[in-house]
Amino acid sequence: MKRFLLLFSIIFSGLLSSQTQLNLIPYPQKVIINNGTSDIPNQILVREVNNDSLHLQVKVYNDFLKNDSIRFLVSNHGVPKYTFVGLEKVKSEVDGGNDGYKLEINDKRISIKYHNEKGKFYAFQTLIQLIKQFSTEKKIPNLLIEDSPKFAWRGMHLDVCRHFFTVEEVKQYIDYLAMCKLNTFHWHLTDDQGWRIEIKKYPKLTQIGSKRKESMIGAYVDNTFDGKPYGPYFYTQEQIKEVVKYATERHITVVPEIEMPGHALAALSAYPELACTKGPFESATKWGVFDDVFCPKDETFTFLQNVLDEVIKLFPSQYIHIGGDECPKTRWKECAHCQELIKKNNLKDEHGLQSYFIHRIEKYVNSKGRKIIGWDEILEGGLAPNAAVMSWTGIKGGTEAAKSGHFAVMTPGSYCYFDHYQGDPQTEPNAFGGFTPLEKVYSYNPIPSELNAEQSKYILGVQANLWTEYILDFKQVQYMIFPRLFALSEVGWGTTIPENYKEFENRVVEHFKILDKMNINYAKSIYNISGKVIPNNNGVSYELSTSQNPNGIKYTVDGSEPKSNSATYQNPISILKAMTVKSAYFENEELKSAISSQDFKTSKTTGKSITLEYQPSENYSFGGAFTLVDGIIGNVKQLGKTWLGFQGKDVVATIDLGEKTQFSEVYFNTLDNKGSWIHFAKSATISISDDGKNFKTVKEIGKDEILKAKGKINLKVGNQSAKFLKIKIENAGIIPAGNPGADSKAWLFVDEIGVQ
Repeated sequence: MKRFLLLFSIIFSGLLSSQTQLNLIPYPQKVIINNGTSDIPNQILVREVNNDSLHLQVKVYNDFLKNDSIRFLVSNHGVPKYTFVGLEKVKSEVDGGNDGYKLEINDKRISIKYHNEKGKFYAFQTLIQLIKQFSTEKKIPNLLIEDSPKFAWRGMHLDVCRHFFTVEEVKQYIDYLAMCKLNTFHWHLTDDQGWRIEIKKYPKLTQIGSKRKESMIGAYVDNTFDGKPYGPYFYTQEQIKEVVKYATERHITVVPEIEMPGHALAALSAYPELACTKGPFESATKWGVFDDVFCPKDETFTFLQNVLDEVIKLFPSQYIHIGGDECPKTRWKECAHCQELIKKNNLKDEHGLQSYFIHRIEKYVNSKGRKIIGWDEILEGGLAPNAAVMSWTGIKGGTEAAKSGHFAVMTPGSYCYFDHYQGDPQTEPNAFGGFTPLEKVYSYNPIPSELNAEQSKYILGVQANLWTEYILDFKQVQYMIFPRLFALSEVGWGTTIPENYKEFENRVVEHFKILDKMNINYAKSIYNISGKVIPNNNGVSYELSTSQNPNGIKYTVDGSEPKSNSATYQNPISILKAMTVKSAYFENEELKSAISSQDFKTSKTTGKSITLEYQPSENYSFGGAFTLVDGIIGNVKQLGKTWLGFQGKDVVATIDLGEKTQFSEVYFNTLDNKGSWIHFAKSATISISDDGKNFKTVKEIGKDEILKAKGKINLKVGNQSAKFLKIKIENAGIIPAGNPGADSKAWLFVDEIGVQ
């Protein structure tokens, strides 16, 4: 509807040229552009009767204009002779929402009507964006905007445990959220790699737990460390108060996270008596999940309750995040106290013990007038009565919570993990894995399709997460969140139109000018060449695209670097043999993008029809089953676009070769990265068929052969002739004790399946 109203106004007002599209993010719910324009002076007066805090509010608004020459000034006297902002608080909801606002610009006057202070703040954020867009012309179109957010929780997370960020950097982060109209800052303050919040009753948490002897660097599989002590880094309680006050002034709620019962090594390094074993312990120097967790004994609960007492005094948020994720049960299985506790309370198993732990903590937090929220593993063994779920492993946790009458925040890794790659992994800085480009974030709908209208009310909203294993400084923080934060903003506001993504992308590109003024190091991945493998009659073709003029794409197929006089891309490139395609974007013969490079290895399966019995995890499913026959061999250091990942599932793939085909070798790759719960396959079976129904096994291998080949499997299967090829690659199953993630489902990663 909003696009129709905008188009209608453009056609009949006679005002707008093609240059006056409103570049607002998030786009408002309703926009009407009227005849005429209003001047933008360097000083815009703001008037509101009986508002003693207006000076402070205007100071905050001006903080968002500090890179511009225009300023707001408070004026409560008379009628000014030039543009001013008149504020009016109304009793009823504006545009159907408490946080809504009505912004009208007309004849040198800007009118803002709002129901609460959040609505006023959001109105000013819209006005500030308009000022920035039209600051050169010094004229804003006369318009009417009626607007309110769809979701109550519009959040962004920051992990300060793997890598630490200063108070000033955290404030900048909060500013980024505020200018995008997000309202929740999830502050991840404790983990295995560091304890970052001062707790006065337990000083050793920061004396010991806030530092580690060294840090992992580079790709995880390299297992390399820098040898440099890290820390002590933590926030004092005064600094915490300062950040909370700063966020409150920008209408952002700070939700603290204190991890339990897992991710506790930093705390155990300071207080080893809280563990199931005697230790000693130290803050983790590498990334991943570790077996040593809090032991559910009385002294542990006393410790955690005392910690929470201090946390609750510092943070006025309704919710306290207690983590609850990735808690291995290895130590609990071996602990006499834990086993006795399971028997005493008639718990089913260690998962029941986790539920007991969460229930006990929730009861205490509830007694303080607060609620708990945790990652979706808190569903294990039964959800605590008043708990909310943060659904990260997919949408299942949030869906289950909503169906059972519990609130949920949707933050699935496949859409909302901003530590994933956002462009071609070969042209991006080292990242955790996955592939979450801007368009994918923008396409997300936080309400699962299987929920009815009543159940959907329990979806509080959406949040993105930034884990910082591979983010060494704040410039990299900026790079990973921008421009994806813009997409998250519009998803949370509820005004995305995925089928009109290009229109959104155009607004993003205009916002790059604002980011440039703010000296923000944003990712320019949307300028780079994007490659997509598509099937054709002879195998596959490589389709190139860019957000810019497609005539600017130059490419080579011989491995040489593309230049301005290289071939101009016009049609998908046929991949008929092993080759390397390199491409880049040029403008006026000048290189404007990174050079993208893609190697291809073809086989008799390349481009053929393939089906999977079990689907991969959403986080690692780019391209679907076709990824296994697209001619691209996966990079073992980049778990991005070229691998499929299956948690707890086998790969059972059937390839239709189209006709009876002769071959004698079958190859595929699988990974081993135990720190990330990725294990080599347990076995592999190759079968063939002429009708796709009756299969004959021609080769089987076990774990020892896979280990010996280090996951690079090339099997001699004898001279075979068949129309169908089936390959079963068996998942390692449950991770055994002594490994990260013990007792959890292992991941199986597989790339290209080929025959020669």
